[in-house]
Amino acid sequence: MKRIIILQTLVAVFLLTGQAHAQAALPTDRIVATHYVKADGKTDVTEALQHLIDTHPNRTIYFPDGVYLLSHSLRTPADPTKSVMLVLDNYARLQASPHWQGGAVVRLGGEHPANNITIPGSNYGLRGGIIDGANVADGISIDGGRETTIQDVSIKHVRIGIHVKHGANSGSSDADIRQVNIVGNDSVNSIGLLVEGYDNTFTNMRIASVHTGVWVKTGGNCLRNIHPLYIFKPTQQYEGSCGFRVEQNNNWLDFCYSDQFATGFSLGRDICATFTNCFCFWYTGKVPSQTAIEAQGQLNSLFTGLHANFHADCTDATIIKAEAGGRGRLTATEYFGRKLKDSDAAKYYLK
Repeated sequence: MKRIIILQTLVAVFLLTGQAHAQAALPTDRIVATHYVKADGKTDVTEALQHLIDTHPNRTIYFPDGVYLLSHSLRTPADPTKSVMLVLDNYARLQASPHWQGGAVVRLGGEHPANNITIPGSNYGLRGGIIDGANVADGISIDGGRETTIQDVSIKHVRIGIHVKHGANSGSSDADIRQVNIVGNDSVNSIGLLVEGYDNTFTNMRIASVHTGVWVKTGGNCLRNIHPLYIFKPTQQYEGSCGFRVEQNNNWLDFCYSDQFATGFSLGRDICATFTNCFCFWYTGKVPSQTAIEAQGQLNSLFTGLHANFHADCTDATIIKAEAGGRGRLTATEYFGRKLKDSDAAKYYLK
């Protein structure tokens, strides 16, 4: 009997010690969202979470696993003296409710605009978790400020996955976005990544179920290892779908992979951008056309190491659509799957 009592006592002490150590291991400098709201997926917690953001400047707000139901956007300040960092656990989900009022689920820099990188607090953003637009909301937008970060996030059921808006520094937003997965809503106006601010870096992104994978409307952007996938369905409007749409000079794309879109890379008129080791692939031939590159007017961009794997069953496959006479070139280009008809543009630009 004494041995049993001693053993029970030791077990109790062990459990209490473990709980104490676990509590001690919890971060004490973070605001824990579930101390203030329910993460049950039923209770609208929008106003309570916005109050946490507004009343805890320069703090990290931590979201444990659970579903946080929102009826309108959460807005974080761009002012470095008021900014916050949102950190979500792996299975923490910010989800739009059926009564959504419009916009992105999270608007980083959505209030208190600022153009200041000298004061601590300017580098803020969102890390981790799941953003679920529930087919009624966009994912994440960067509305203002500079040096905003988004990383390790999964974005689901949205029309626009990430929208980098006009930056605070004469259009420059200086955002750093990496390790992001986006699933759209398959609509004809769906876009994985929309870039309207200058001077950003995008790395290691996977995008699916969108009509346009990446739409870059500005310059000074670097994109590396970005893979948009068009999930083909016979009932969808395939024409006009595009993996990468680039409309400004001075952009750099490295190992960017257009998967099954009607056009892999669409370029604005007279722009000069640099594409290195990029890839186009079509996994089905049941589409009206397959085009690797299409330029408005002449081609002035440089492609090095482009690979295009056309499907053998497609009757209309083209390596490049452009007017001859531009300064652009396609060097070290490989294409497979079918014999293409040499166009004047292909003869001129392929080297």
